[in-house]
Amino acid sequence: MAGQEKAVDTNDADRFADGVEISEQELAHRKQFLELGDADVARLTGINDLARRYADEVIDDFYRHLMSFGDTRSFFSDPQVLRHVKSMQKEYFLRLTQGKYDLDYVQDRLRIGAIHERIRLPTKSYLGMYNFYLRAVAARLVEAFEKKPGEAWATFLSLLKLTFLDMGLAIDTYIASSERTIRAQQEAIQELPTPVLPFREGMLLVPIIGIIDAQRARQLTEQLLGSIRSNRAKMVVIDITGVQSVDTRVANHIVQTVEAARLMGARVILAGISPEVAQTMVTLGIDLGRILTVGDLQSGIERAEHMLGYVVARSRAGETAVG
Repeated sequence: MAGQEKAVDTNDADRFADGVEISEQELAHRKQFLELGDADVARLTGINDLARRYADEVIDDFYRHLMSFGDTRSFFSDPQVLRHVKSMQKEYFLRLTQGKYDLDYVQDRLRIGAIHERIRLPTKSYLGMYNFYLRAVAARLVEAFEKKPGEAWATFLSLLKLTFLDMGLAIDTYIASSERTIRAQQEAIQELPTPVLPFREGMLLVPIIGIIDAQRARQLTEQLLGSIRSNRAKMVVIDITGVQSVDTRVANHIVQTVEAARLMGARVILAGISPEVAQTMVTLGIDLGRILTVGDLQSGIERAEHMLGYVVARSRAGETAVG
């Protein structure tokens, strides 16, 4: 299937397709699983001339169908782009009946899948395109083999096997791209600094945003303990309102951080625990008995101020003062 060249760098798509590794052994295994054999290849190459005769008609019908839906029409709004992708679509269509379904064929299919993923074409639309192709080709096969319905059915089944091979390769590109995006996000989050902010005399504020993994938790502990010493802090408010989830290792690391701070003479208040994180910690059996917890950051600050002996009073001008 063709992609929107104007919206995506095809060189980048090529590089991405190269990153999805399919070996000769893996390809052979997929063909074996689909029962795509020499007889199927012979049937498909046998209808190549037929495919050439009705290719333009099928492609035109195909794009009329695409353009009748707003969510797919938006990807092909430029007439020049539409002409180009229709040309690419014809090449794709004819490649189905040219035989030699080797690693070069696989790379071509991976590249096409990568292009569609790059323009964010939804998976449901991408797979829906295959449905249209199969129905269109089935109708032409019935006409071409009117006196040999058994041959028409056998050829269609061969095409179905190859189409599912293509669909599997396309889905590989979508999955690989999603995994790559998640890795990039995690790396970016790991690089985000977690500030340890002196908030008042004797009090530190630690806002945490994003994903906490074991490495980031260790960095936080080291930074926090250093700040407790340098600021002679007695209270620490750790705000995890922006934390999406925790696992067993991270939860235990938070507990260890609190204990390490306590050994250095500082109490820790954990603020902003979401219902999801709280439920996870309970399910994991994390002992929060020695940790002070509050619902939000403001409550955490007020609790810490009270424990430090600060008194909050409202002035005559209506402003809040802490003394």
